[in-house]
Amino acid sequence: MYPIHDVDVILLLSLSVAAKRRPADLAEIITAIDLMHHAIPSGNKLSDAFDRMSACGLVIEIEGGYALSADAQEMMASQRKIVDTEKKLFRLKEHLADYKLKGKHATILIHPNQYLAAMKAFQAGQKIAGKKWRIDKPKTVWIPTKELVNFKGKQFPSKRRKT
Repeated sequence: MYPIHDVDVILLLSLSVAAKRRPADLAEIITAIDLMHHAIPSGNKLSDAFDRMSACGLVIEIEGGYALSADAQEMMASQRKIVDTEKKLFRLKEHLADYKLKGKHATILIHPNQYLAAMKAFQAGQKIAGKKWRIDKPKTVWIPTKELVNFKGKQFPSKRRKT
């Protein structure tokens, strides 16, 4: 497969997270991209990535959602689980470079209106979740050890042994 774009690799990695149990919709994929990469690509780049990956047979559409094909799942299964995201992206690029296209596959076209609706859903979900995560934690009260006294009004002995 040639050329390999960064967005293609990010799409496959985020689809492996978003579509674990069932096919993921576009808003779930965008959320997974934000979780993995902390930057969401533009609608045109993401649409082109869907087009390329589906033409290669790595991304399929099932019941209005998107999932990885068997070949893409095999690529993800060969990834190490413990390594960080950058190393996963690099190894996935290597796998994509070695991938041989098998037959013709239907392409998936993402309309800009679908992308905008998914981005609005993502931003609405982010505002709700952001309020829950950003609750201020109570500050711990610090009591200096010099002021601690035992029941008889004497200070506690120091931890060092006196010789």
